[in-house]
Amino acid sequence: MSHQEPEAKIFACSQSVYLAEQIAQIYGIPLGKVTFSKYSDGEFQPSYEESIRGLRVFIVCSTFPTADNLMELLLMIDAAKRASARHITAVIPYFGWARQDRKDKPRVPIGAKLVANLLDAAGATRVMTMDLHADQIQGFFEKPVDHLFASTIFLPYIKSLNLENLTIASPDMGGSKRAYAYSKFLESDVVICYKQRKVANIIDTMELIGDVKGRNVVLVDDMIDTGGTLAKAADLMIEKGALSVRAICTHALLSGDAYEKIENSQLSELIVTDSIPLKKASNKIRVVSCAPLFAEVMHMVQHNNSISGKFLM
Repeated sequence: MSHQEPEAKIFACSQSVYLAEQIAQIYGIPLGKVTFSKYSDGEFQPSYEESIRGLRVFIVCSTFPTADNLMELLLMIDAAKRASARHITAVIPYFGWARQDRKDKPRVPIGAKLVANLLDAAGATRVMTMDLHADQIQGFFEKPVDHLFASTIFLPYIKSLNLENLTIASPDMGGSKRAYAYSKFLESDVVICYKQRKVANIIDTMELIGDVKGRNVVLVDDMIDTGGTLAKAADLMIEKGALSVRAICTHALLSGDAYEKIENSQLSELIVTDSIPLKKASNKIRVVSCAPLFAEVMHMVQHNNSISGKFLM
């Protein structure tokens, strides 16, 4: 082993083993062994079952609810630090709590900043994530952040569909930047949905900015939670004359009755990554793995190579 280039090992939190195994296989090394001891009151303790002294450690963990996922990651980072790992990279395909990126009303926390502080305090020396809810969350960290884009995965898939009269759509005003980036790469038109909410996750009204008549529409978003926005947007576009409506969403939270909403909507297909495991299968949902992207970027980081070539937009 070279002194300039420490060996790398990949470990996973309990709920992200399915993805870490794929990443490790593509990377070309076995997934590291870690066990979790649990106390009767629910407290747990991770333990590395192999030496990591002087090595680069990648810890794969999407921090979707419950908070146990985040706590597992923090404990594993702390354990790696105390076991004398040289570099500790938190690989977080889905960065939970990212919707709390600002104070949008009085007396609320900025959860994304708090999580960044916790990762820093635990001992992470680098963070690798994908499609943050807001790009500026990178600024919450004092350590390097590799912010990957699922467009690297989705754009080749969209092109493979060979859709005529393609139009890229954003389900809300906040996603317009992402939609314009996709449309620029695909040389397509753009439409935007304008929605208003009275309370979180419940849409009051939605209107369409742009023309979709006779078009094949692809909605682009960073996550799908209850599915209400995408289902309503798809139904609205079919009403306005769209030939078909698909949606691509990086993170498939799919909470509550989201699966039923997707099944009953005018969406012909929902394409997601495996940053979060699906709760159940659906004929309308297609999963495109992000494991090859993370494995390749982790290999580049390990060998100190530039990762800019992995950004299609």
